[in-house]
Amino acid sequence: MVVTPTDEYLGKGPQSALERKYIEEYLALKGYQWRDLLKLPEEEAKNLMIGACRYTSAKLAEVESRASFRRKIHYE
Repeated sequence: MVVTPTDEYLGKGPQSALERKYIEEYLALKGYQWRDLLKLPEEEAKNLMIGACRYTSAKLAEVESRASFRRKIHYE
């Protein structure tokens, strides 16, 4: 198993796989992969992960909002 920098931070909850997907997506948009973070200066890696966390939070909120909207439509 390859250990990524965020393995210790990502939980085992139902959204953890989706969180990882969005973080990887953000890093790819910026031209990076997980393993690249270990080679970057600490401040640059930290800034990338801050951006990735913001991106992931927005995407997860979008998914949750869509699910809530669908439930609302379904039960009305």
